[in-house]
Amino acid sequence: MSLSGTQIASLVLCWLAYAALHSVLASLWLKRVVAARWPRLAPAYRLGFNLLAVLLLVPPLWLTFAWRGPLLWSWDGGWAWLSNALALAAVAGFLWSTRYYDMGVFYGSTQWRTRERAAEDPGGLALSPLHRHVRHPWYSLGLLILWTREMDEARLTSALCITLYLWVGSLLEEEKLLAFHGEAYARYRARVPGLIPWPGRSLGADEARALCTPRPHQDDTTSTHGGS
Repeated sequence: MSLSGTQIASLVLCWLAYAALHSVLASLWLKRVVAARWPRLAPAYRLGFNLLAVLLLVPPLWLTFAWRGPLLWSWDGGWAWLSNALALAAVAGFLWSTRYYDMGVFYGSTQWRTRERAAEDPGGLALSPLHRHVRHPWYSLGLLILWTREMDEARLTSALCITLYLWVGSLLEEEKLLAFHGEAYARYRARVPGLIPWPGRSLGADEARALCTPRPHQDDTTSTHGGS
């Protein structure tokens, strides 16, 4: 049985609520408020944010798989092999890319261990090999996994909501990265596409190293570009 308009609207609203709350919690403004008013809580902010982000996914994901709806498309034969191979390659790419991230900073364990109270994440601009081709490789890999799955009405609704939020979220994240890294990130953004690789718009290894080398006037205490 097809989903009702009320069910689809409820699922969309659930994702919108998640996106709004996630964006507020991830905002530099709120991090600075917590650091200023409750400095003892600041070292745990990133850990708490990640935990809450996972827990808040439960309602929209539960609705997605509880309601489902009729199957809209599935992959058969060679297409099934191809879609699964692409998804596995995306998972492998994600796991491989973690070696280029400071996962302690990403999870928040570093901030907790060192009792870091600054709103900005520690570190300078760092670009993994995947960042040479897209500015948000984890989002790109996530979208590849998402859109290589079979789709019913509920999953398609969720896939569209997730895709829209990753695109909007990447733009919001870049405002923080520009604040952290200034001219270096502005030059990087002008050179490399956001989510979809494009011929002729990749960085060479030397170009990436040059962007990550602080200039004399740059503040090298800004956050590492990672986690997307």
